[in-house]
Amino acid sequence: MEEISLKTIAEVVGAKCDTDIPIRSICTDTRKIEKGCLFIALEGERFDAHDFAAQAAQQGAAALICHKKVTCSAPVLYVEDTRTAYLDIAGYYRSLFSIPLVGITGSVGKTTTKEFIALALSAKYKTLKTEGNFNNDVGMPATLLRLDSSYEAAVIEMGMNHFGEIRNLVLRSRPTIGVITNIGVSHIENLGSRDGILKAKLELLDGLQENAPLLLNGDNDKLAQVKLTDRPLYFFGIENPDAHFRAEALTSDIESTDFEIVYSGGRQAVHIPAVGNHNVLNALCAFAVAVLCGIDGAQAAQKLAEYTPAGRRQKIVKCDGFTVIEDCYNASPDSMRAAIKTLANLNAGKKIAVLADMLELGTYAQSLHEEVGTFCAQQKLDAVLAFGEQARFYCQKAKEGGVPQTAFFEDKQALADAVTACAQENCAILFKGSHGMHLEETINTLYERKGIKNE
Repeated sequence: MEEISLKTIAEVVGAKCDTDIPIRSICTDTRKIEKGCLFIALEGERFDAHDFAAQAAQQGAAALICHKKVTCSAPVLYVEDTRTAYLDIAGYYRSLFSIPLVGITGSVGKTTTKEFIALALSAKYKTLKTEGNFNNDVGMPATLLRLDSSYEAAVIEMGMNHFGEIRNLVLRSRPTIGVITNIGVSHIENLGSRDGILKAKLELLDGLQENAPLLLNGDNDKLAQVKLTDRPLYFFGIENPDAHFRAEALTSDIESTDFEIVYSGGRQAVHIPAVGNHNVLNALCAFAVAVLCGIDGAQAAQKLAEYTPAGRRQKIVKCDGFTVIEDCYNASPDSMRAAIKTLANLNAGKKIAVLADMLELGTYAQSLHEEVGTFCAQQKLDAVLAFGEQARFYCQKAKEGGVPQTAFFEDKQALADAVTACAQENCAILFKGSHGMHLEETINTLYERKGIKNE
């Protein structure tokens, strides 16, 4: 972060300020306070940083922003809501930089697509990106405030689960290019329908800069229907023949995919160390963003080949005689189907899905878990092993559809026993579930029992 005066910050948030000092960093966590920083006291469901105001000042915070009365030794700027103030400060700070900034949202695939985009842009620009999936009204300001004069581009991920949240983020980030990866069913309970989800995602338009292009997945039924008259609109896709950026001639092995991109600049061969059509779409989107930012297609393609999965997002591990797909960072019906299809397309003697609950689906949970179970059968998997409160519905529908081996477990130790027994020569095992189900514990147990070291 580059220096801003406290008086300037006070003007941005509409607070009174009787002193002026330089602010070179902003912090919301007392464990990370730097001497001379501005501490913003955020209030959440399980914590209230106002309780630590005095401690923040004692640890070296030069000033604080609060919306409750506090007693401390540092100057305090009082505002109506500290979360809104944090967003407003980040929005002002972002306005100080005239750089390409990509704003990305979507039901699934945001984080992976963000990683691909940052790679592609790095062919020409030093690029700032959202770390992990810190994409809410606390994570996004933290990312924007990491900008400094050394950065030449940025990729900002924006998430939401209610109407108005994307709008709050995009009005501060002010992207020069907007991206929507897809419209699925994540957060459908809060938004009512996929049309509601589309409406919420299209709030991205409320903050795009004038004439900033919007880039959409042309293979997604909802996004393919979008029409705009006030700004450039581009589509990317595999199946959509009218897409401006289209992937063709896909070939893959167990670890990577090769394809060609057809676009106005001609054809470009691309190799990515990832599998599945969803990852082709992610890389295709990144290529399109790079080209729209003036980067040569061949240079962008070269960078895409350097991709490595973030966290346990479809990380492929070759074990002694069998293959593991670690994909348990998060899960929704859409990402479940994509992962299962990837498993089904692998060249393996036996294909086993180890599935845990998809969380935060509300009243739709049973039917959406049943749909995934039916999809397992349609993809002709050999086995479905499931864990969690809703996971029994995977097994019920998979068994009805003809999957030869199905088993539901309430105990994770029993699940690990079954997975270990299945891990035989020439099999492929997919682990997929919401992060809160902690399937990584079962993966680690499998590796320990098989004597496999995995970094």
